[in-house]
Amino acid sequence: MFKVTPYRPGAGLAPRYLAGRDEDIENITQIFEALTMGIPTQSIVFSGLRGVGKTVLLNKLQQIAEENEIFCQYIEIEDSNNFISKIAACSQIFLRQVSAIEKFRNLVSKPLEALKSLVISFDPDASTFSLSIQDRELYQSGNLTQSLTEVFTTMGETAYKTNTPICFFIDEIQYMRQKELGSLIAALHRTNQLGYPIMIIGAGLPKIYKMLSDEKSYSERLFMYKEIGSLTENQSKRAIEIPAKQFGVSYTESAIAKITDITDGYPFFIQQLCQVVFQRAEKNPIDIDDVEDSIPEFFSTLDIGFFKVRYERCSEMDKKFIFAMVKCGELPCTISNVANNMNKSVSSISTIRAQLINKGIIYPVRYKELDFTVPQFDGFIKRLDEYKQWCEEVDKLKADK
Repeated sequence: MFKVTPYRPGAGLAPRYLAGRDEDIENITQIFEALTMGIPTQSIVFSGLRGVGKTVLLNKLQQIAEENEIFCQYIEIEDSNNFISKIAACSQIFLRQVSAIEKFRNLVSKPLEALKSLVISFDPDASTFSLSIQDRELYQSGNLTQSLTEVFTTMGETAYKTNTPICFFIDEIQYMRQKELGSLIAALHRTNQLGYPIMIIGAGLPKIYKMLSDEKSYSERLFMYKEIGSLTENQSKRAIEIPAKQFGVSYTESAIAKITDITDGYPFFIQQLCQVVFQRAEKNPIDIDDVEDSIPEFFSTLDIGFFKVRYERCSEMDKKFIFAMVKCGELPCTISNVANNMNKSVSSISTIRAQLINKGIIYPVRYKELDFTVPQFDGFIKRLDEYKQWCEEVDKLKADK
């Protein structure tokens, strides 16, 4: 039987109470105020594992930016979609907004021309601008960095003259093509040098720091980096208790401790487990027995959804690589231990490693060490019959030798 709960597990769904992000929200609110005053600001990049609430935080910050009359656009990068088409669409929305004001209408011609060149050159499938073949040749450019920089600087100039700061919120940055990421960094860098009010708040998996630094050395000064992790015990307690209080329900201390322990303080896991507990509990306060009775359903829900959707993206060789990581026993693990568990050389599995990193399943932690981007993914793998069978086969091969 369905029972309404105050918890909201889901991809990017904002919980009724956003725990543990007060400091980040306060700091960035101050940055927004500086941006509206024409004071140059650094852009910001959040990184973290799946389920820590990066998208939720981006959505909250976008809401605050809009309240400060900053022009905002949210862009989610997908491995199958082109960033250029999305940034162009967002830029057009800004230009339409500016051109709707009579006294600013003459300011949109320069950025519009730059936008035409960007779209025609690097988004050939777009039908945004209807131009003749001769006109298309006029706008054709072979340099993405130059074209995107022209778009950003002309838009920045318009933003400055109209007193309309711009903030692009870019989620899943790790899926950006390296060439596009480098062009974006260069365009933002030039815009900052000119003092124009454009900034980016991005989010992605831990690999994005290396992607940014590998592309442009000055990206370390261009962005403020912030790692988003699991909640502390006190933050977890508030995430558990405060939503339930609105329903007149409370938890015993032992129940809260158990939830925090099972979820490791990851916000999505807290929302998911508390939803199951809240739906099943028949007494108030909710105690540790209610939590323990809910744990099997909690893991079953994660296994058929949160974990499985990522596991199914893997090829058979990807899965064997993942099995070998889990068999190492402790994470992060070294690539050499993974190769040993697969009975292969390190060089022969380097391509699989790269594929799994590109798919956002694993990430490099330190030199030659790897971990999963999904918290508790190793526990899910250990519950799979496929993994158990693979371990038996591997152990038998080693014993036969």
